[in-house]
Amino acid sequence: MNANRNSDESIVPSKKANNDEADTSDSDTSDSDTSAAEASAESLEGRGSTKRNAEPSDLPRSQNRNQRKSLGLFGVREAARKDSSLRFVNLLHHVNRELLEEAFFDLKKSAAVGIDGVTWHDYERNLEDNLVDLHGRIHRGGYRAKPSLRKRIPKPDGRERLLGIASLEDKVVQKALLWVLQSVYEQDFVGFNYGFRPGRRQHDALDALSVASTRKKVNWILDADIEGFFDAIDHDWLIKFLEHRIGDRRILRLIRKWLHAGVIEEGNWSQTEAGSPQGSVISPLLSNVYLHYVFDLWIADKNKASGAEKKFDAAKTVFKSSKTPMNYLSACRCCSNLAVSVRGILC
Repeated sequence: MNANRNSDESIVPSKKANNDEADTSDSDTSDSDTSAAEASAESLEGRGSTKRNAEPSDLPRSQNRNQRKSLGLFGVREAARKDSSLRFVNLLHHVNRELLEEAFFDLKKSAAVGIDGVTWHDYERNLEDNLVDLHGRIHRGGYRAKPSLRKRIPKPDGRERLLGIASLEDKVVQKALLWVLQSVYEQDFVGFNYGFRPGRRQHDALDALSVASTRKKVNWILDADIEGFFDAIDHDWLIKFLEHRIGDRRILRLIRKWLHAGVIEEGNWSQTEAGSPQGSVISPLLSNVYLHYVFDLWIADKNKASGAEKKFDAAKTVFKSSKTPMNYLSACRCCSNLAVSVRGILC
């Protein structure tokens, strides 16, 4: 042991070789006897010191065990990217206590409170116990979504925008589930979808539209907005679209709870037959999934179609007024705002 309490690099044997007690100084000893004495000598070797236990391996201890270390959400992303038809049947375990804590700290501290009246700072005072309890309720099926608090925001045209403010725990769970679902759907969403996606902004959509209209021959740019889209999402169709990729019934049950929780306005509860509360954490992703199957894949499929007749039929289906084949049709979407550029003649 050294002075710094570390073991020596190696242990040198203190015992010498065990030689026979043959008196080689005797003149009567023959050369053959001397050789036999040398051959009977037993040598001792040094050994290296053991400084610490061997590091445990992540590999299975036997070959017949088909086990591997979980890759987390990175593994989900890779699986979704490699197989576009894969259905994920076990995703809820990714919503663990650590992810819930990360989701909590990602929320805005000064955000408006829901019907529970709990602020971010109120929940933080007993954060550890709160997250342990929340995690347990999620995984044993005891979690209950609270109704959203409805607020009406006036629009410049005189109409009103209906916002839904979720309670704090609903925000935490929705944020955690949002990250899990993004690992799947960010591999599926098309390139011209710029609405509410990581690393994409509305200005990116405008840049893409500018490039499409200046570098290619475009006769028309059609601007459209889906009126009242968040309030009109069909719940049954949304679940059917989600089931294409999500086979975990517990995940779908959570989403149904948020969709059917209803809203409270001026103290009165009302049931929501359609739509997803605009302003909630999970609604932008759900809207993107809905439009991905309703609009984005349709446009992407028509762009891949070959032949002027197919493109003419596609454009005619949309605009109902084409009489000339259109050899170019592209789109740019930011949530429910659409821009379609067309090469051809509309009359």
